[in-house]
Amino acid sequence: MEKDITIDGQHLHYEVTGNGPALLLMHGWGCSLTTVRSIAQTAARTHTVYNLDLPGFGSSAEPPETWGVEEYSHLVEEFMKAENIERPVLAGHSFGGRLAIYLSARGRIRPDSIILIDAAGIKPRRSFNYYRKVYAFKLLKKIAPVILGSEKGERLIRSVREKRGSSDYSQASPVMRAVLSRTVNQDLTPLLKDIDVPALLIWGENDTATPMRDARLMEKIIPDCGLVSFPGCGHYSFLDNPVQFAAVLQSFLSSRKK
Repeated sequence: MEKDITIDGQHLHYEVTGNGPALLLMHGWGCSLTTVRSIAQTAARTHTVYNLDLPGFGSSAEPPETWGVEEYSHLVEEFMKAENIERPVLAGHSFGGRLAIYLSARGRIRPDSIILIDAAGIKPRRSFNYYRKVYAFKLLKKIAPVILGSEKGERLIRSVREKRGSSDYSQASPVMRAVLSRTVNQDLTPLLKDIDVPALLIWGENDTATPMRDARLMEKIIPDCGLVSFPGCGHYSFLDNPVQFAAVLQSFLSSRKK
């Protein structure tokens, strides 16, 4: 069942399926609740699944300003309060994993457990060449309008941004570009030690967006944690290997009902 709710003026779209204890499902960047619907279908065998369109994605409105992990997490907490959700399993893919980490370590509503699926949260390692391009682009933004004039300068800047920027960045609106820039640089590694509920990590071994080294670091730091990885799978392990993914997820969720 698809529903809509307004929390503190923010419109949020979501889907509810299944019966049993609550599970809150949060998708990755540039996706929507439809992307992770297969996860919801598996989880709905044992749990009531609340599958969210996070603000700025799917049918939910963009945030009114440049939100970070804290603001997104606060809205999710307010959603849980509005829906009387207590002790949910928190499941997050990629960007949604960031929120699951923050909510587990700093949130006011204690989860039953968390499931991190190819999750973000570890600040990416950057090469010298990356920083060279970043600072060169910042310089271009300052001097291009002066040398070429505002109109031609802006066209050049936009062209360079589209060629060099990630597809996530280039396809986003101005507000969501600012949100992406802010959240991708938020390193949640210091929070991992404070996660005091059982955690399951599910990863694709060929994931290049959130590589296996991130998963191994999370496994090492989170006190009660297990890691399952799938060979030949990438950032969307639940789509690359749906049968084994569903089996692992179902096994973990069934154990949480006992």
